[in-house]
Amino acid sequence: MVRTKRSLLLTSAAAALTALTALAAVAAGPGRGDWPQFRGPNRDGISRETGLLKTWPTGGPKLLWKAQGLGEGHSTVAVAGGAIYSMGLKGQNEVVWALDENGKPLWSTPVAPGGTLGGNNGGYGPRCCPTVDGGRLYVETAQGAVACVDAKGGKLVWEKSLVRDFGGRVPNWGYSESPLVDGDKVVVTPGGRDATVVALNKNTGEPVWRCQVPEGDAASYASAVIDQVDGQREYVQVLAGGVVGISANDGRFLWRYNAPANHTCNAGAPIVTGDLVFASSAYGTGGGLAHLTAGGAKAEQVYFTKSMQNHHGGVVLVNGYLYGANGSNLTCLDFKTGQEKWHNDNRDVGKGSITYADGNLYYRGERGPVTLVEANPEMYVQKGHFDQPEQSSAPAWAYPVVAGGRLYIRDQDNLFCYDIKAGG
Repeated sequence: MVRTKRSLLLTSAAAALTALTALAAVAAGPGRGDWPQFRGPNRDGISRETGLLKTWPTGGPKLLWKAQGLGEGHSTVAVAGGAIYSMGLKGQNEVVWALDENGKPLWSTPVAPGGTLGGNNGGYGPRCCPTVDGGRLYVETAQGAVACVDAKGGKLVWEKSLVRDFGGRVPNWGYSESPLVDGDKVVVTPGGRDATVVALNKNTGEPVWRCQVPEGDAASYASAVIDQVDGQREYVQVLAGGVVGISANDGRFLWRYNAPANHTCNAGAPIVTGDLVFASSAYGTGGGLAHLTAGGAKAEQVYFTKSMQNHHGGVVLVNGYLYGANGSNLTCLDFKTGQEKWHNDNRDVGKGSITYADGNLYYRGERGPVTLVEANPEMYVQKGHFDQPEQSSAPAWAYPVVAGGRLYIRDQDNLFCYDIKAGG
């Protein structure tokens, strides 16, 4: 009996130490190999990890674990400091949750009530990937609540409403952006004439500036990125009517480029590199490259192409070439000219979302299959393929995430974690 009690005490102590270690790692914030926000460390869908599998065995890489009970939603995961974060609709509330590196729950915090969306295309749950910064998370619900949550224990620090506080209007399929944190600012997009894009103090949630885009565009479904042009820091965002540039310092409207936008659903984040901006959308539209001139205050079109009608899965720029879905075909374009290099007609791959790591593209089809493709501008080279188990009836819109030698695939209530480390 004594030995049994001692064994139980040791087991309990070990469990407590494991939990404390996980929470300490969370408090430490993002580290090497982390994926602390939507589309990775630089919001470009690019992982700098190496030493990953170059090909997959039949049936795909090894499944390490599966987590359940995460709630309805298309939110992908952020991975930072030994923890995994995302969002889900549970009961009547949109919640933020944290798991440890083994998929075990750490905490779950209600942020705001859920609600109906006009289209109910893909469900009612959240679409936002949390942004991890300085031991805190910044999130946005489908109904437009923006919140700051303590990463260690899930305590709500502050909350604002894009609708109530800034006059925004919920888009047909819900607010879908992931907040951009830059220094002491959190940048979000209410949409509308008076406060099209706003910057909030990340510690208090109070407004720093409000940008009035002249056309008063509604919010669409994209997330803003940072660009640096001739010494000027800009935020680039895709709105309902076009791509816009905004001064990071004071929220001054700088430029717009309308050609890549449709007025139904602009969901892909823009690709920026210095004075070049690429954006695209579907519904028969396409993609275009703009050159920023006049010190980053004017946008001039370089080319426009129908060969990149990207719906929602994003585009990555790798060694001078763009990769992304043109409709249902994974396609490669020359970034500077727009020339199509190749496209893949394989319907088993189809339309999907994309991430790049260690020479390969991780491509997640909206019907569930996951494919590994060499980032090769000369030809389509498939390096692996598997069908996600237990596929839900909802479209698979959560982007694949590569972090710490692992591949994370979110499907509504479930999260799958795969080992993609070479020699693992």
